[in-house]
Amino acid sequence: MIASLTGRVARIDLDSLVLEVGGIGYLVRTTPEALSATRHGAELTLHTELVVREDSMTLYGFPHPEEAETFRIVQSVSGIGPRTALAVLAVLAPEELHRAVAAQDATAITRTPGIGPKVASRMLLELGGRLPAPSIPGGEEVAQPAPAAPGGADADVVDALTGLGWPEKAAQKAVQAVREAEGEGLDAAELLRRALRGLGGNR
Repeated sequence: MIASLTGRVARIDLDSLVLEVGGIGYLVRTTPEALSATRHGAELTLHTELVVREDSMTLYGFPHPEEAETFRIVQSVSGIGPRTALAVLAVLAPEELHRAVAAQDATAITRTPGIGPKVASRMLLELGGRLPAPSIPGGEEVAQPAPAAPGGADADVVDALTGLGWPEKAAQKAVQAVREAEGEGLDAAELLRRALRGLGGNR
């Protein structure tokens, strides 16, 4: 089992990065927030989870150990796979999820694409008592965005959002809303992160 990786960021995509460790490039899927907080060539440590299927081996990684632990716990819910667990963490930070479970707030969990009230209720039931108690609200760390890259990534961000389960029309509107509010000075990862926040707040 690969528990963590430390190396140089060799490539950043919309939903993953390549971490070069000892001359080997590991493709690691992670959250938009983690991607927006790093940059090409940076030294990075990721806490990882290797998901093995009959036809694939996929590595998921997170900058903070509590994110990796939350990812593992969310996957244990019946009917929740790694892709959905990653989508949960893309919309809700671990502390926000802990608060939602403690408060039995199904609405907060349904902000995740692909999760409706029935699945959210199941998550509240199965996660109860398994996640750490939430701390004082507002204690989450906020990742700093990477330097802005040239525009033209809107279509890629829409594709990434639809890949996470959002309807294409809703994804396009979310990207357009972020551009209208923030202009062109955002890279693709930061654009994706802000669009996800907008979609989550209006689900």
